[in-house]
Amino acid sequence: MNNDQLYQLAKNWFHAQDWKPFAFQKQSWKAFLQGKNGLLNAPTGSGKTYALWFPIMLNYLKQNPKYKTTHKKGLKAVWITPLRALSHEIKQSAERVNEDLGTGLTVGIRSGDTSTKERAQQKKNMPDLLITTPESLQLLLSSKGYDKTFKNCSAIVVDEWHELLGTKRGVQMELGLSRLKTIAKDLRIWGISATIGNLDQAREVLLGPTSKALQNSVLIKANLNKKIKVKSIIPKEMETFPWRGHLGIRLLEDVIPIINKSKTTLLFTNTRSQCEIWFQKILEKHPEYAGEIAMHHGSINKETRIWVEQAIRRENLKAVVCTSSLDLGVDFAPVETVVQIGGPKGVARFLQRAGRSGHRPGKESVIYFLPTHAIELVEASALQQAVKLKAVEDRIPYLNSFDVLIQYLVTLAISDGFYPDQIFKEVTDTFCFQALSKAQWTWLLNFIVLGSQSLQSYDEYKKVEVESDGRFVVHHRGIAMRHRFQIGTIVGDANLSVRYQRGGYIGTIEESFISKLTPGDVFTFAGRNLEFIRIRDMQVHVRNSTKKTRKVPSWMGGRLTLSAQMSRLLRNELYSVYKDPAQQSSEIKALHPLFEQQGLESAVPKPDEFLIETFKTRDGYHHIFYPFEGRFVHEAMGSLLAYRISLLLPVTFSLAFNDYGFELLSDQEVDMQQVLDNDLFSTAYLLEDLQKSLNSTEMARRKFRDIAVISGLVFTGYPDKGIKMKHLQSSSQLLFDVFREYESDNLLFQQAFTETFEHQLEEGRLRLALERIARQEILWKACNNPTPFSFPIITDRLREKLSSEKLADRIKRMSAKLMRK
Repeated sequence: MNNDQLYQLAKNWFHAQDWKPFAFQKQSWKAFLQGKNGLLNAPTGSGKTYALWFPIMLNYLKQNPKYKTTHKKGLKAVWITPLRALSHEIKQSAERVNEDLGTGLTVGIRSGDTSTKERAQQKKNMPDLLITTPESLQLLLSSKGYDKTFKNCSAIVVDEWHELLGTKRGVQMELGLSRLKTIAKDLRIWGISATIGNLDQAREVLLGPTSKALQNSVLIKANLNKKIKVKSIIPKEMETFPWRGHLGIRLLEDVIPIINKSKTTLLFTNTRSQCEIWFQKILEKHPEYAGEIAMHHGSINKETRIWVEQAIRRENLKAVVCTSSLDLGVDFAPVETVVQIGGPKGVARFLQRAGRSGHRPGKESVIYFLPTHAIELVEASALQQAVKLKAVEDRIPYLNSFDVLIQYLVTLAISDGFYPDQIFKEVTDTFCFQALSKAQWTWLLNFIVLGSQSLQSYDEYKKVEVESDGRFVVHHRGIAMRHRFQIGTIVGDANLSVRYQRGGYIGTIEESFISKLTPGDVFTFAGRNLEFIRIRDMQVHVRNSTKKTRKVPSWMGGRLTLSAQMSRLLRNELYSVYKDPAQQSSEIKALHPLFEQQGLESAVPKPDEFLIETFKTRDGYHHIFYPFEGRFVHEAMGSLLAYRISLLLPVTFSLAFNDYGFELLSDQEVDMQQVLDNDLFSTAYLLEDLQKSLNSTEMARRKFRDIAVISGLVFTGYPDKGIKMKHLQSSSQLLFDVFREYESDNLLFQQAFTETFEHQLEEGRLRLALERIARQEILWKACNNPTPFSFPIITDRLREKLSSEKLADRIKRMSAKLMRK
């Protein structure tokens, strides 16, 4: 069959479904069959899966005209998904097309959920089309004879590439692809990405900046004008709406009519603990929803999550309270409405969530924004602008992730071994390692063979042997086994499985939460009240409880930060206060009482102004700065300014920050004018001052724990016998201190500092923010009381110290005092 006949096959199939293929789908088929690589940019629910399954199968028909009588067994295409939860849906799409075209191709899944029996069967007889995760792909590369498995593979599709880009899982993918490009001579590499600001760079990272694959590639954009309607839930009485808070429960009753008038509503929260609390509160106040409302987040067991997803599809649920676990790819046609509780902190995340409703081509997506405190309405207004302007963030790729490269080299060494010259060429063709020097490469090779300079007397760090012909290989079975258990780049707190005493599995909780409980304590998890009994073999034993409780698990990494794009839009919306009311959004108009109060007590900054407030309370002297740049930048900037002020005056500060600004609290008064006269916001000596201001060594030490785990310096333990996080932490800290004292040029030690500044403290963004502030006029206001803008920052700090009841009383008194003015 020629290409035109193949296209017709695809068109006929679409016609049989009463569908019409989109231009982007036809472009993808054409480019793929012409042998091109590419990146497809398409929104959720637009048919992107069929844009690439079709040409993979059509290419098979083209290469095998006698496919009905002779079928060559073996792997022909790999589909990579970052979420295991998406695997079954992707499989169903492939099988549907397969069956209708009569190709006879088999489809299989390989992920952490795949049984040992099924993996063994796959080893003997690989499916034609394999759906897998980045980690499982690496595990396949750790198997002997992997080159035979992949040599006839004609396609690799990396789904949700925007989710992997800018993470170490993305680096893991880059390295895996660099190997497969050499093995499979007829390989086409395709990525699928939602809209991000740097699509061209995303394609470059996927294919390699200097590769032939990039030269023979296309970027295809689905120009579908997806209609998104954003509606803010504006409190009826703005004057009494809280100026702080992070749950939004105050507006729960405003959500009920939205749920009632929609087939199915998804309520997105930013953290799992917020998800648990909202679920409980809705059922508490509206018991009539029992059986019609569910909860979905990443720590609930797989069976429950799958049940919830299927119940949504079957239209059995009125509402689901969820987290980012439902952000990606799963197709939920019945979802009519989405509610975003609290600021999503990024435009891309908000648009992704909006796209869960009206999940069909041409359908309008409706998303409600529910603010958890008054100033968050400015964020709502900024999101309205983002939707209009189609403004989306860049995803910044990693460079020189030596820990991931070390893991990858040991992976190759435990399978068939590798020759350094060949692998060096492949590795330096990737985006992440394009600047890797020969000296660094030699260091890495020495590290996996000798265990680094300061560890050479310890045999446990000597993993790889060099054979007489120069091949690097692992012969020790125990080393290979431990390495396979630890393949991956996702490192978090140790997860403990939560089970009933008699065995039923509920989900996973982080060790840091459980370590604070004593037997008999009751906590809420997976929508139930559970009594903690004991921990045994990495398992938390519980029983159901009828007691009420306020204890809800919190998960690390739950706090998001404003993206650079979102920060810019937020500032612009704040400045719109000075525009003609006709040009203001309904959210900004609703905030007029708050802005008036802010103006009375202090000021609302104009575009060319930077606001600083100072006032005294019984807690001490408050100095509040408002860059509106996100919590990560504020943490760094707050520490930097505290350090610079301490050079001028003998004073110490405690620091509190949120997405809007930060507070320096001291027990003595600071002459702010004297401080401002000393070029406080200069970018000169920024890196040196940052290193001195923050306990950057301590932050790097924490960062090093993850690097030590990924690079295999520290072993996390066998399944069900994991090593406690405090032991992991102490092992990695010991290594950090050894390198610090005896081997400061150790690449992994240096990487810990680089990642701290580039990724955690966003040093690049901090520099740009300081340059912007230096151009603005400093507006310093000496105030008598806390101001509306300062409330969320102050109360965030108080929350760490006070119980929720005492905090509520304290805020009520502070609010009453301010409103009497």
